Amino acid sequence: MKTALLLSLLASFLIPGLAGYSIKVTRYQLQDPQSTVVKTQDKQHGVGSDELCKICIQFAVESLNILLNLILEGVVGECGDLCGALAEKTNKITGEICDVLCALFGIREFIKIIEEADLDPIYYCELLDQCGYNDNGDATITNATVTPKSGPRGHFIFPMTYVSKNGTSTGEVGIFVDTVDGVPVEDVELNMPQSPGTYNVEWNLRAEPDPDCDPTQGPCENWLPGLYNVTIAICAGECGSKHPHSFIYDEAHLVFEITG
Repeated sequence: MKTALLLSLLASFLIPGLAGYSIKVTRYQLQDPQSTVVKTQDKQHGVGSDELCKICIQFAVESLNILLNLILEGVVGECGDLCGALAEKTNKITGEICDVLCALFGIREFIKIIEEADLDPIYYCELLDQCGYNDNGDATITNATVTPKSGPRGHFIFPMTYVSKNGTSTGEVGIFVDTVDGVPVEDVELNMPQSPGTYNVEWNLRAEPDPDCDPTQGPCENWLPGLYNVTIAICAGECGSKHPHSFIYDEAHLVFEITG
């Protein structure tokens, strides 16, 4: 019943994606090197399990910091007290998801998991048994390039191929651009557990100033002429996390140049 409720909330609980720097991502799974490309999301890894994991992670992204602050403020009591306070600071659906997850473990264990997760959404959902992990998983990047390697401001494409022999955990694929003017540009995408196979991910970067960027709200990337170092990573768990079941499978390093 609780699982069904979580699934019923999915359609109305969608947090905007993490891509915020004009980077678009497409990904594929290859049946074999000569086969037709099939989208990864068409591949099933247990009916419903991926969806529950996504709900949990979306909930964690929005709520973990707020929940930690509420706990520090002494708002504990029962599940209804904590989740009701969360709903007041977010929305009704977030509070309902909190109620379901809290009821699964009880208020004391729920709070313990929040504190142990320490703002790591994937690890939090692994502790709640909503996301799977594979400590024997692996992924090796076999190809990563950038096109064009040099050119004026505009579109740059970063295709990456990786191979897994043992399958992967719930984790992330990410691209991190070291810009000339020091403004952080990155895109990190949730990567659901995958079976052994060969996979492609492609990032499309529009390296042009964003006319809608407001410098009073934060730094704006100007894409100045120069060399840009890029790191592409595939990770078990959150990239950079020190929690259990979290580590970097592999990284690739690239350089591209903006000439003007």
